[in-house]
Amino acid sequence: MIKTKERTDQTAARSMAFLRALMADEKPREFAVRLWDGTEWPAEIESPHFTLVLNHPGALRRMFHNMDSDLSLGEAYVYDDFNIEGDLNAVFPVTERIMARDWSLGSRLRLAWDLLHLPRQRPQPNGQRQAAQVDGEPHSIGRDHQAVTYHYDVSNDFYALWLDRRMVYSCAYFRQPDQDLDTAQEQKLDLICRKLQLQPGERLLDIGCGWGGMLLYAAQHYGVQALGITLSRPQADLANQRIREAGLADRCRVEVRDYRQIDDEEGFDKLVSVGMFEHVGEDLLPTYFQQAWRLLKPGGLFLNHGIAGVASRPRSRHPTFVNRYVFPDGELVPINVTLNAAENAGFEVRDVESLREHYALTLHHWVQRLDERREDALRIVDEPTYRIWRLYMAGSAYGFKQANLNVYQTLLAKPDGGVSQAPWTREAWYENNA
Repeated sequence: MIKTKERTDQTAARSMAFLRALMADEKPREFAVRLWDGTEWPAEIESPHFTLVLNHPGALRRMFHNMDSDLSLGEAYVYDDFNIEGDLNAVFPVTERIMARDWSLGSRLRLAWDLLHLPRQRPQPNGQRQAAQVDGEPHSIGRDHQAVTYHYDVSNDFYALWLDRRMVYSCAYFRQPDQDLDTAQEQKLDLICRKLQLQPGERLLDIGCGWGGMLLYAAQHYGVQALGITLSRPQADLANQRIREAGLADRCRVEVRDYRQIDDEEGFDKLVSVGMFEHVGEDLLPTYFQQAWRLLKPGGLFLNHGIAGVASRPRSRHPTFVNRYVFPDGELVPINVTLNAAENAGFEVRDVESLREHYALTLHHWVQRLDERREDALRIVDEPTYRIWRLYMAGSAYGFKQANLNVYQTLLAKPDGGVSQAPWTREAWYENNA
């Protein structure tokens, strides 16, 4: 019994030594630490932003066994090796500083030595959500289907807990920061319809339509004939149910199809893609825009809404938490790469608008709503799934707030002999909507 206590005391001491070395540059340290045995390391400010709670002696080894990626930290949070009491958002600046620090070889070796003397990592729990396992050629139709279903086929009921009433799973548009989420999402849908100059009777294709919010809004308010495509069967089933309930089955439908499988001789007057573009992949951008060009009638417009990486920030060479647990094979390419591919396909770029701050606020709403419905969520999904979504959405909000991420609405035209339906000014998009 005494030996066991000695080992426990040694492990606690080694854990604290590791943390002190890791956090040496955090001056003042604005958070506290509590170990599994009750040992506390108080913050250096009166009201700490959060408390890092290590739940077992091997927690730090699991958290930091790979310091070149956020993957091990994310996994350790998901599987309850550690907890955050207090403001989760305050964790991300600390994590970013640690990840960005230029550790010397000597420092890395000392930290690694300390970790190796901590207990081994516990096995990853079975029977709970695991990292994505996708196979096949990257961004092939089959592999893309696996990647999409991994993320979206969690449960329609789970998403309904924290999305707006239309279940729009993309950046909202806030005219004032204090607007509610339902209002802001309807404003986003209407803004897209205005940018596309939608007219009654036009044929609209929604690439990656989700639960059909965009289709329904465009049909109800602008009188279009709409086809939506998704790779998620549960999304398509719920979208078509909502279409029937709205009495719009004669004008709208949703199909489970890849964008590369659309072959429509009549063509579409307008195209829209909201929140799907991140799944395409940089190598497939020419295919994506060439297919859009082929499907769009001359003179038509295409609004492409997607998250973008920042050109000045190097992309990770290592597996990331988001790629393994959230969006397998997702790629965030800089906007200049996207525009180049669109122009090479023949499109004219008519407008580019950043909604970065809007996405940070949207994600804040989602996290808050998910936290408020935690008990309901845990009746639908397991604890790791709940933690994955909480972590990725809070982390993404921080990324948008810090300009580490961006999101753009790009309006593209397929000119017909130089004639485009795009308006001369933006005034029509915003009139009567102040």
